[in-house]
Amino acid sequence: MLGGVRITYLGHATFRLTTPGDEQIIVDPFIQDNPTTPEELKSIGELDTMLITHGHFDHFADAVSLAQETGARTVSNFEIYTYLQGKGVEAAEPIQKGGTAQAGGIKVTATNAFHSSSIQDDDGSLIYGGEPVGYVIEFESGFRLYHAGDTALFGDMRLIGELYRPDLAILPIGDRLTMGPYEAAHAARLLGVRHTVPVHYDPNVLPLFTGTPQEFRKQLDAIAPGVDMHALNPGDHLSS
Repeated sequence: MLGGVRITYLGHATFRLTTPGDEQIIVDPFIQDNPTTPEELKSIGELDTMLITHGHFDHFADAVSLAQETGARTVSNFEIYTYLQGKGVEAAEPIQKGGTAQAGGIKVTATNAFHSSSIQDDDGSLIYGGEPVGYVIEFESGFRLYHAGDTALFGDMRLIGELYRPDLAILPIGDRLTMGPYEAAHAARLLGVRHTVPVHYDPNVLPLFTGTPQEFRKQLDAIAPGVDMHALNPGDHLSS
């Protein structure tokens, strides 16, 4: 199902992806201060690409330091791209909703996401972070992964499914700050995926979360039967 891709869950909404060509990708780098990331996985080593969905700390905290340390290509919306350039990140690349870019061995399409985005600067001030995005990532083997980022449910998820036909969707389920399990089950139905990974729900990161994988499974059974849910613990991986 994964077409040779290895997906490692680093906790909250952060993933490390290893492509069939052994490229290393991080989505939403919140690692060093992430209370759910296993210590042995906080050392990143070589990194080819980072994808950033929005500027909130729990998706962006390590972006500048990792980009400077590794020289990784760092893909984000235009406002975050400009911020990264100002911090001396030379390999920053912009993308906007609806656009597709080749990033090494992967093809990345930025999709809509309904949320907000800001960056907390070094002095504590908040900087506008542009509009949040999700990503459809197509690997060289043809496997397609949709990372929704932080988002509410929206009807054009059906269009994402029709256009890009993702094989697996990473969906937030925490509620209050994103969609909850009920809405995420509808998202899986609209996308037409067969596999889902729930994220962004651990109260150890933000105590406001109430959604759980158990409730997501219950809602999937009622709304999108036949969709497999892979509830990963930090440090777990999927591979094929």
